[in-house]
Amino acid sequence: MDGARYLPISEHGLIGDLRTVALVGNNGTIDWYCCPRFDAPSVFASILDADKGGSWELAADVPTRTRQFYFPDTNVLITRFFAADGVAEIQDFMPVVDDSREADRHRLIRRVVCVRGTLPFRARIAPRFGYGAEAHTTHVEGHTAVFRSPSLTLALTATVPLEADTGGLDVWSRFKLLEGESHVFALDRIGDGLPPRSCPRAEAQEQAEATVRFWRRWLAGSRYHGRWREMVNRSALLLKLLTYAPTGAIVAAPTTSLPEQIGGERNWDYRYVWVRDAAFCVYAMLRLGFTSEAEAFMAFLSERGIMRGTGESGPLQIMYGIDGRTDLPEYELAHLEGHLGSAPVRVGNAATGQLQLDIYGALIDSVYLYDKWGQPISSDRWDEVGAVVDWLCEHWDQPDEGVWETRGGRRNFVYSRLMCWVALERAIRMANRRGLPADLTRWRESRDAIYRQIMARGWSAERGAFVQGLDGHVLDASLLMMPMAKFVSPTDPKWLSTLDALTTDLVSDSLVYRYDPTASPDGLHGPEGTFSICSFWYVEALARAGRLEEARLAFEKMLTYANHLGLFAEEIGPTGEQLGNFPQAFTHLSLISAAFNLDRALG
Repeated sequence: MDGARYLPISEHGLIGDLRTVALVGNNGTIDWYCCPRFDAPSVFASILDADKGGSWELAADVPTRTRQFYFPDTNVLITRFFAADGVAEIQDFMPVVDDSREADRHRLIRRVVCVRGTLPFRARIAPRFGYGAEAHTTHVEGHTAVFRSPSLTLALTATVPLEADTGGLDVWSRFKLLEGESHVFALDRIGDGLPPRSCPRAEAQEQAEATVRFWRRWLAGSRYHGRWREMVNRSALLLKLLTYAPTGAIVAAPTTSLPEQIGGERNWDYRYVWVRDAAFCVYAMLRLGFTSEAEAFMAFLSERGIMRGTGESGPLQIMYGIDGRTDLPEYELAHLEGHLGSAPVRVGNAATGQLQLDIYGALIDSVYLYDKWGQPISSDRWDEVGAVVDWLCEHWDQPDEGVWETRGGRRNFVYSRLMCWVALERAIRMANRRGLPADLTRWRESRDAIYRQIMARGWSAERGAFVQGLDGHVLDASLLMMPMAKFVSPTDPKWLSTLDALTTDLVSDSLVYRYDPTASPDGLHGPEGTFSICSFWYVEALARAGRLEEARLAFEKMLTYANHLGLFAEEIGPTGEQLGNFPQAFTHLSLISAAFNLDRALG
């Protein structure tokens, strides 16, 4: 596969409007954009198929080097071009608007500004609707082009003349900018009562300033003033970008099928709400003082009856659509070749049918923290919590697919038991603190039974460590959560011995593997990279164990694996490349937690 046709995953920035996002390469090309929302079919997807996916190229028409950065404390992205005759930059952003009709445009603005000298530019807008499978027509008139497909109509307006190419599907433009001059392109969804709308220079300038103000005002609410403020702020801004404003849902990542191994089959669609990821996200947001995001997610749970579910495998599914839907059928897009030939490209996610008991702990813990740091929960919500915990008392002691969503059959994972213990322990705390009605005797009996089972059967004397499965001997990085969940003391001899064993087996220069697939088959072929959330959990475990110098070094090293903008995918590959869907909420929320707790430990 020709690597020149694909930018590496990490060489992108993200812009969005709290409903959808676009990935902008550091060459000025938008190669991923879904409209009108995160989980809609793509309009630009050349990151998944350089020929058939569609893209929006915009770049200087002479040899240049580029630099990409965010306007400080915002999600307004700047890609700067340095050429022999001048310097110019593209300012990319999506205005965040309150008016729901205007929000339905999902306006994407690209301002090109010549900073000094003179530079020629070229633009090519080549949408491919419906993941590149839906035909469209293009109508060009002067400075406007309308792209019409059966499911979506987009209008491009520009301050330069536009021309249709010979095939009649794509639009291009060439123009020259002198110092101080600018041109504007705006892409809008139209139809359904949304008329086309131009975007003159003055309006683009106003919308840019308003977008900067929105992000800065939002970020000003952060309570974190520690050592790694820039990285924590960028992570917070990213988590906010992954929030779907109409419902309060939080997606795991804004992309699908970016490979965990180049050429491998570990390609999944992450544009949905994983209960675990979103619950951990609530923890990170509350830590920083963003209670309204936590409140919006709690409303998502309650308004869509998520904790009152009655599925075969329990009240909760592991994931939901951003509108709360429960059905996310998985299918393959055989016509797309995949990033660097990594097929299949998948849409939907068949893991919805899995049993992953750890999600109950993640969710009840986030409700507990919201009750403590946000608003006391309502009586109705407490009834929901009680029903979930009662179900867990009956069902915790069974095999499941586990936190890593393995496709190799159900097993008795220790992490799943640990998080069931968390669910019961936090519910008991809430009941005691607020005097809420609960079957405390039964809850305590179940909690204690889980504790005893983990201590008896989740500990391997042979390995001198807590292990992945009951009565097993394979190590698993998810157990780094044990001291964070307050299940063991961070200085308990059994825990310190586990930490040493994990360091020996799964840590590679501060980067942490989830587990060894050869020792613990997961139903999939091929190896994978180190898992970035585990690397940040490792930092936190070291810090809590009092090994502060090691923790700080591991954290600082991990930060150097971020991309040029401070963004992380899910994994880091064998040669230091970012792998998996990008950017990944899981990685960034664990960065926030590690930074917060390490900073506090360092004093």
